[in-house]
Amino acid sequence: MKKGILGLVLLALLFVGCTEVEDTNGNDVNGNDEKQAQGDYRPGMYTGYYIQEEGRYAGVATAVVFVDEDGFIAHVYLDATYMKDDIPHSKKALGDDYNMRQTSANIGVIPGGAEWDEQAIAVEEKVVAEQGLEWVTFDDEGEVDVDAVSGATMIISELVYAVEEALEKAN
Repeated sequence: MKKGILGLVLLALLFVGCTEVEDTNGNDVNGNDEKQAQGDYRPGMYTGYYIQEEGRYAGVATAVVFVDEDGFIAHVYLDATYMKDDIPHSKKALGDDYNMRQTSANIGVIPGGAEWDEQAIAVEEKVVAEQGLEWVTFDDEGEVDVDAVSGATMIISELVYAVEEALEKAN
């Protein structure tokens, strides 16, 4: 009888010794680093766009989202094109020539203002830092509330819609 109990205790110890134990964050406390946290998306490169056909901001917003092998958003690239003199222009490529800095400075949120490309980078960084768009809120007019992005004063709704389309493909 004692041998039977001793055998069960040894079997139980052997089983517990082979079990992976995780802390509250899902990290393996046994020193086995094979198990890594997984992001919410499928690895790859995903694109999205949003066409604004009417109004002052007519053009196409585009997003390219890069998801790493662990399922995390590693990089986001945003741009928008608009027609000027029947020629499509990339807002990001224009840099300082887009001439948004003074308008941005006049709003008073960004000291010295910021160009369109700099503000787009702030949105890109926010999407990566938050690993998605859960931070997005809307103002009374149905536009994305730009106050959620430090370093941006421009209307970002079209950019957010483009990212949303890309992330839907990554799910």
